[in-house]
Amino acid sequence: MDSGVIEGGLNVTLTIRLLMHGKEVGSIIGKKGESVKKMREESGARINISEGNCPERIITLAGPTTAIFKAFSMIIEKLEEDISSSMTNSTATSKPPVTLRIVVPASQCGSLIGKGGCKIKEIRESTGAQVQVAGDMLPNSTERAITIAGTPQSIIECVKQICVVMLESPPKGVTIPYRPKPSGSPVIFAGGQSSSASISPQLTKLHQLAMQQSPFPMAPSSQGFQGGMDASAQTSSHEMTIPNDLIGCIIGRQGAKINEIRQMSGAQIKIANPVEGSADRQVTITGSPASISLAEYLINASLCSFPPHLPSQP
Repeated sequence: MDSGVIEGGLNVTLTIRLLMHGKEVGSIIGKKGESVKKMREESGARINISEGNCPERIITLAGPTTAIFKAFSMIIEKLEEDISSSMTNSTATSKPPVTLRIVVPASQCGSLIGKGGCKIKEIRESTGAQVQVAGDMLPNSTERAITIAGTPQSIIECVKQICVVMLESPPKGVTIPYRPKPSGSPVIFAGGQSSSASISPQLTKLHQLAMQQSPFPMAPSSQGFQGGMDASAQTSSHEMTIPNDLIGCIIGRQGAKINEIRQMSGAQIKIANPVEGSADRQVTITGSPASISLAEYLINASLCSFPPHLPSQP
């Protein structure tokens, strides 16, 4: 594995999330898991494959950059092999490129595209790979897919350059990771009932909220859907109590985090001034039940991402 891009101190711990179709994942896992076991052993990277009967699965690679790129190149080689073997009985004359998707927080996509698209153009030109950043976020998440196509070497080089940009521009705010839905997953109605219990409660809730935040995508006119939501559209208020020492996680630098939560949830959020003698602060959330729930979820997610204080040693 060439270490050309590891110069400049990039040999740090990284996580890369790949979004793949079930068939490709099956090939990477191999018979009785032999293929993925070999990748783990030879690369030294942690390779985790999302569970579930889904048409799409997430493969997470984590570890030092050298291990990650070794595992990544083994995955690309496997996909290249699959294309070659499918060509054997095919009448096609030209070999299709290897194509894969990586999933990144939407807040990092601006740095990746660059001003006027200059950064992504530079990556395309220097690596020879085709790179496309999705305009929309993946369902129920704050992540976007980046599709990369080309020769194995150009894709590996392209992902290295993307990793450099991502390390230089860390994600802003809370990232809600994309979780592929099981095949035949339920439609979740405005009231929150679902026809199947195969989705995690957290995802069901988020999906339900997302549906309530935007017009129903399958309906040509959103009137019918909106009509069913009248009962839940009224404005109400909800109060939360947050410890003083954690309030900074919610406010963020110069109020960036709280503004992001307001924007994503559509709720109004007011943080009361500190009360003398109290270790807590009052947070008032106002909006529709859907926006209050989403704001509450995002506030809790900000708190969860904050490392707990370790008790001092005696």
